[in-house]
Amino acid sequence: MAKSLSPSTFHNGYRQAGKGTPWVIESKEIGGDDEESHWITPPSSEVLSSNVHNSLGLNTMRTWPTIYDGTSSPHGIPKWWRPTNEVDVLICGAGPAGLQIAVSLARQGVNFRIIDKATQPLIAGRADGVQPRFLETLHSWGLATEVHEEGPLIERTAIYKDGKKLMFNTSHQSDSRYRGLHIITQGQLERIYVRDLVRHQILVERQSSIVDFEVGSDQRPSSHPVSIRLRNEKTGAEETIRSKFLIGSDGGASMIRKKLQIPFDGVSTDIYWGILDCKFESDYPHAWVFGSVISSEHGGCVIIPREDGYIRLYTQLDTSTTGTIAQSRQAKNSSEFQESGGHVDAHSVTADEVLQQANKIFAPYKLKFAAPLSWFTVWKISERVARSFSSPDCRVHLAGDAAHIHSVMGAFGLNASIMDSANLAWKIGMCAQNKAKLSTLGPTYDSERRYHANRIIHVSGSYLRFICNSTFPLAEFSHVNKEWPPLPEPQKYQPSAGNPEEDLKFLHTFFGKNGPFLLGIDADYAPSVIVPETSSVAIAPRNGVRAPNPRVCFDANKTGYLYDTLTGAARLHLVIFASDLQGPIRNRLKNLAQAMLNPSSFFRRFGGLDRFNPVIVTKCVPHEAESLLQSDGLEVLRGNCTIVYDDRAPDEDAHTCYEVDHVRGAIVFVRPDLWVGTSVFMDQVDLLDSYFEAWLVPTQEKSMMTNGMNGHK
Repeated sequence: MAKSLSPSTFHNGYRQAGKGTPWVIESKEIGGDDEESHWITPPSSEVLSSNVHNSLGLNTMRTWPTIYDGTSSPHGIPKWWRPTNEVDVLICGAGPAGLQIAVSLARQGVNFRIIDKATQPLIAGRADGVQPRFLETLHSWGLATEVHEEGPLIERTAIYKDGKKLMFNTSHQSDSRYRGLHIITQGQLERIYVRDLVRHQILVERQSSIVDFEVGSDQRPSSHPVSIRLRNEKTGAEETIRSKFLIGSDGGASMIRKKLQIPFDGVSTDIYWGILDCKFESDYPHAWVFGSVISSEHGGCVIIPREDGYIRLYTQLDTSTTGTIAQSRQAKNSSEFQESGGHVDAHSVTADEVLQQANKIFAPYKLKFAAPLSWFTVWKISERVARSFSSPDCRVHLAGDAAHIHSVMGAFGLNASIMDSANLAWKIGMCAQNKAKLSTLGPTYDSERRYHANRIIHVSGSYLRFICNSTFPLAEFSHVNKEWPPLPEPQKYQPSAGNPEEDLKFLHTFFGKNGPFLLGIDADYAPSVIVPETSSVAIAPRNGVRAPNPRVCFDANKTGYLYDTLTGAARLHLVIFASDLQGPIRNRLKNLAQAMLNPSSFFRRFGGLDRFNPVIVTKCVPHEAESLLQSDGLEVLRGNCTIVYDDRAPDEDAHTCYEVDHVRGAIVFVRPDLWVGTSVFMDQVDLLDSYFEAWLVPTQEKSMMTNGMNGHK
């Protein structure tokens, strides 16, 4: 949000402007006796959202320290919070990446602590939009609704150049249930995560930082080999804790990355953004539409419509000695400007100077401030990727900005972080609980996420250079990634003032090539132990791509999406496509049921329903499936698998979406982060034995479940 929530009332059944502080509940007399509520409204405080202001006044945000400030709460720490000095995971950094890892680990029952040097969650600014894939991931954790209903939905893009419309069209469209780019501020996201962690009896340890850490050697094996020395920056107190894993989500200047001596490859560009969060008055026809305004002479602006009429405006700054800012300062105070050497320090640029520059870019259109500034900063764009996201022993990992930084174009900062978090959290969660082999599963985090980060640099960087009319060279990473498949060739742009045909050609090619990638749904992972390279697969979607999410039916009274059955932070999903349960597929189903009951099968050896989530997708409607699953040994499937009904027309049903053979059927392993791991025909269950053997740890034989399957349902 851009400012404190205004009071409101629902007196007439819908939100209307209110008065006073309706969230403070006053005691009322009942039966003539004074009664006081046991619950008391916690104290709030109003804080400035920006250190820089305009002539229209100051902007404040209401905060609730007792709820959000963790161990920095001025009102004490809850009695239920009892941290230990030996944990499975320590997370350093409570920005989005660290908090998302924490949210996942909490759902897995992993013992962890999370620290941050800041006193509270982010007040304002920074990231402000989430892609469909972000929300698909949050849905699996049960948090998507709270996020996607929060702010505006971006479904249109307008691009103007030199005062003329270059493009105005629909955008951000995909097959995801979460169509569009959803606007929500980073601070709002952090507060959603903090509330979630409190429900799991976890506090963010504020004003805490790592002094030093070390990982024990192989010669001295330990169940908790990472020794970490922490300091409370407020009290100066230090403590040493031991953990199995350390996560560095501590930002672009990561202390953990530097301690590991991991190079941060890439470039620092010559491009600066002046960033304003504010309301504006403007005659620009698409002022409240997502998009860009470009000037061949003065650079580019990016417009992101926010809640309540606010706009996030990114403005390219010309800090050269001959630029507009230098000329303006020269005209206002020539002697003072000359004393400074005639140079413009980017971080000395004021909000009014950014607005002046924006007007140069928007010409002939005008814009001016219409409210106090909600946030302001100047940001130099760097494009960098850590040379490794993990230590050689896979005990220390980097995530979010600690692993990669890039331009705002494509909204990749926040959205890449959740892919890091979702990818890493299920892997270290399973390894920490001795469910998976660290030696084989651990290295896949680096190989999968670093490849994706390199591609982000190329895609985001290409778009940035188009908007900014820049020929600054793209970062090149091929010299450190020779073992990977080649990255898609980045699209290079040559500025073409007054040539809209060339500009449109660039945009058509760029969005045609990168549209799904910009939404997070095109992010394939290279072959590995969990993404085998096979010559024959049972479905059309390749191993290592996003699992499609078709609509399905759950019972006679409810429909939804396949992902609605694929929830849980570390559940191993087995999607079994079983056609109409009759004909050749029925015998294969019977054999599958028997195989899953076999004590030597992968299903039994690696945890049964404690770890696996079998979901049968059938072309039957509910009453037909109920009858067909009551005989021939299929009762065990009916009792212990989730059954969904694929009753849509053949040109849009789940079987067609996955291109399943109705004779042989298919078993698709969908990873906890909702990528396809592998697929086999229903009569190839033995291939899953060797697949899971490579990275899962067998379990002890447990009590038998319904009809002989161990685990719970």
